[in-house]
Amino acid sequence: MASNDDAPAAANGNGTQPSLNVLAQYVKDLSFESPGAPNSLRGRDKAPGIAINVNVNANPLSDKQFDVNLTLNAKASFDQEVLFNVELVYGGVFAISGFPQEHMLPILFIECPRLLFPFARQIIADATRNGGFPPLMLDPIDFAQMFQQRIAEDQAASKVQVS
Repeated sequence: MASNDDAPAAANGNGTQPSLNVLAQYVKDLSFESPGAPNSLRGRDKAPGIAINVNVNANPLSDKQFDVNLTLNAKASFDQEVLFNVELVYGGVFAISGFPQEHMLPILFIECPRLLFPFARQIIADATRNGGFPPLMLDPIDFAQMFQQRIAEDQAASKVQVS
């Protein structure tokens, strides 16, 4: 007796399998500044403070194609001195089809940036290393938690506006 567990993933009611494809990846903006160089390159007895900001934006290009931008900012400081400031906007064009509408936002704001992140991480590491510093290896980012936080903030903002 065959079970349904062995069947291919269920189609989305319209006979098509859900698909997510990366059509292109690109650097939209890359900036590296080391305003205090060469003095900022000297060794220190303790590590600098590094502030990292992450943002994700998505824009439709057509019914099934989306441009997703992952923005990473990292600023290293020691006391009041800025050692380096690096900013990257890394984009991807994704073809997405066959998913229910309620899954589109999580796909765009969790899965797409998760696919882009390793490439953006390498670009940041290379830029800081090429700038004369040890490569900045960003820790993995929990895009699902970021998405949930963004939804909660949007809901709180809409409650404030309604009140």
